Amino acid sequence: MAKAPVLTPQADDFPRWYQDLITKAELADNGPVRGTMVIRPYGYGLWERMQAEMDARIKETGTQNAYFPLLIPESYLAREADHVEGFAPELAVVTHGGGKELEEPAVVRPTSEMIINEYFAKWVQSYRDLPLLINQWANVVRWELRPRLFLRTSEFLWQEGHTAHATYEEARDFAARIHRRVYEDFMLNVLAMDVVPGRKTVKERFAGAVNTLTLEGMMGDGKALQMATSHELGQNFAKAFNTRYLSRDGRQELVWQTSWGSTTRMIGALVMMHGDDNGLRVPPRLAQIQAVVLAIKGEEPVLAKVRELGDRLKAAGVRVHVDDRTDIPFGRRAVDWELKGVPVRIEIGPRDLENGTAMLARRIPGGKEPVSLDALAELIPKALEEDQALLLKQSRERRESRTTEVSTFEEAVEAATAGGWARIPWAVLGEQGEAELAEHAVTVRCLVAEDGSVPDDGDAPGNVAVVARAY
Repeated sequence: MAKAPVLTPQADDFPRWYQDLITKAELADNGPVRGTMVIRPYGYGLWERMQAEMDARIKETGTQNAYFPLLIPESYLAREADHVEGFAPELAVVTHGGGKELEEPAVVRPTSEMIINEYFAKWVQSYRDLPLLINQWANVVRWELRPRLFLRTSEFLWQEGHTAHATYEEARDFAARIHRRVYEDFMLNVLAMDVVPGRKTVKERFAGAVNTLTLEGMMGDGKALQMATSHELGQNFAKAFNTRYLSRDGRQELVWQTSWGSTTRMIGALVMMHGDDNGLRVPPRLAQIQAVVLAIKGEEPVLAKVRELGDRLKAAGVRVHVDDRTDIPFGRRAVDWELKGVPVRIEIGPRDLENGTAMLARRIPGGKEPVSLDALAELIPKALEEDQALLLKQSRERRESRTTEVSTFEEAVEAATAGGWARIPWAVLGEQGEAELAEHAVTVRCLVAEDGSVPDDGDAPGNVAVVARAY
């Protein structure tokens, strides 16, 4: 009898494959409260690498990290009507503390616009205090009715940026800068994820924003996933919190604001965009382990060689792990590293030592071949860059091959429900068509200009709606 596959094949049941992979690659477990998750060390290692890459890009914009409280007075949320209406169904509210009923209930933050604006109003006095650029790495709680690990959980980790500016133009340009130079650059060049940058429709924009910029990625099953968003808040929150500054000409002016965020959802995207029936495929620039060197047998010359090779690869700038656990069967260890998506596996046994070679397995393109031990330190960095480029190419080819240009509502629905994306003129679809898409579990993921750029206006002539089913 043929051995049962380690993972449910994607073609048989994509959601089950996803859940199998999350579990068997040891990324996360369900938490004890419905909708929560425990992120395991390997999964958290991916998040740490994401944090490091994103944090560096965020700081390059002049933004500084800070931290704000988890609990927010309930009254704060009432100050901006659209904002509270947008988040009301997802709120977790604390009514008791220390054995007593609280004088005022506290909301567990679903996002931090409210509490951060309370302090922005204190900190901003003059044009000299602007721009004020703040980011925080934190957790948030949004009570989720249909949880799925990494994609939709009641508690998740993220970064959220909040800024205040003297003019509308400065705020608009900063939101766009975050969108392209932080988020899109990170996703293309580190995550190797092809994404479509665009503008959300009025219906889909962030609660309380005047414009939301998004990056949409196509997953392995053809569905879309919102990867990160950057919002122009206008003066809505400045009015609610009376956040004013003394201008250069001595007038009291309201600030203009932005907020922007990305979450642990990106780990779910990593699984669904790059994973295959053998497990994860982690982009080399992201991977906390880029190469694993495995000892096939526990003989001392083999152990000495794998450790020596590990040191040489480390000196060559490769993030390497030496697996000398020869009390665990080699086949099991090889399958585990395959599941975890480590880009390169180098296997060394007694016969390899005799031949002066190692068996090189490349996870991303697949395949194994013997390679000279002396050549590995030079070869591996080049292979990692090749594999990084291949992942991005594959994700782009998937999106392009499964995106259909359509001219009618019916064609858009057909393309989206068949497991792909559709591009339809916004002038044809419009807000009425967008509302009708919901009856087919289809949404407008974003609006783009005819040339693929982000439009300056949601109703600009020539805008195209990207339509899909989504997570």
